Amino acid sequence: MSLLSIFRGPGPTGFGYSSTAEDVTKGLSLEGKTILITGCNSGLGFEAMRVLASRGAHVVGTGRTKSKAEEAARTVRGKATGLECELADPRSVRACVASIQQAGYRFDAIIANAGIMALPKLEKAFGYELQFFTNHIGHFLLVTGLIDRLAPEARVVMLSSGAHTMAPKGGIAFDNLDGSKGYVPWVFYGQSKMANLLFAKELSRRLKPGAQTAYAVHPGVIRTNLSRNMGAFTQAAFGAVGPLFTKSIPEGAATEVFCAVNPKAAAFDGDYLADCNPASCRAEGNDPALARKLWEVSEAIVAKLPA
Repeated sequence: MSLLSIFRGPGPTGFGYSSTAEDVTKGLSLEGKTILITGCNSGLGFEAMRVLASRGAHVVGTGRTKSKAEEAARTVRGKATGLECELADPRSVRACVASIQQAGYRFDAIIANAGIMALPKLEKAFGYELQFFTNHIGHFLLVTGLIDRLAPEARVVMLSSGAHTMAPKGGIAFDNLDGSKGYVPWVFYGQSKMANLLFAKELSRRLKPGAQTAYAVHPGVIRTNLSRNMGAFTQAAFGAVGPLFTKSIPEGAATEVFCAVNPKAAAFDGDYLADCNPASCRAEGNDPALARKLWEVSEAIVAKLPA
C-alpha cells in the first residue's frame, strides 16, 4: 500500500480508498436478493452483513459456531440467518452445504470473507498447514458445493489480500503444503491468499460465461480479530502505524460488497480488485496453468477428506 492510494481519491468506478460499504451500496435496493457471507460474526463479515441486510437482502451468514452466527444475525436490522460453518472442519462445511440445499436458498452472491492469519507456529488440519486448509480448502469445499445454488447472474467474491505477494516462489509450494519443509507465518498466510486469488480466477473461467462472475479482493489493512495471532512486536508496530496506514472496518468491507452487488463490478469478472477498482497482483496470480493446477490439487485433497 502506498500513500498515493490513500490520498489520490476515487478511481474509475467512482469509489476509492476511503469508500465504505454503505457508500458502494447507496441507492441500491437488494430486495429479493439472497447473499451468503462467511465469517459474519465480526469484522468485515459483520459489517458486510449489516449493510447488505439494511439494503433489503436476505443475508445468510456463517460462523465457526451456530450460536455466534445466529447472534450476529439477530443483531442486524433486516433479514439475516445464521449457520455454522467451521472452515477447518470438512464435516462442518458439508453440513452447512446440506443445510443450504435443504432450505432451498439460491444465492445472488457469495462472499468468502472468513479466514485466519499469520499463525505463529505451524498448525495442521487433516495433514495440511492450517491457513492453507482454512482459508482456501474450506472455502473451495463450500463454494464448489454450492455451484448449483448460484442464481443465473450470481457473483462469487473471494477475500484475498495484498499479502498474496508474500507467497513462496512459484506462488504455491505444492511440495510443502503441510509445512514439513519449513514454516514461516507470513509466507504461508501469503500462500493462502494467493490460493484465494487463483481460485477466483479459475472459478471465473468455469462459471457461466457472461452471466456468473468471480472476483478476488484486497480489503486493505484493517485492525480486526485477524491480528490476534500476531506476535507482541508486530502487534506493537501495527498499533503504532495503524492510525495512518489502516482502514476502518466500514472502509475495509467496501470492496467485497462492491464486487458482490454494485452494477459497476460486472465489468471486472475474474479481476483482482482493491479500493473498489481493478489492481495489479503478483505475476503468478495471473497464471491460468497455476490456477488450474491448484484447482485439480484442491479437488484431490477434498476427495480424501472425511465425509
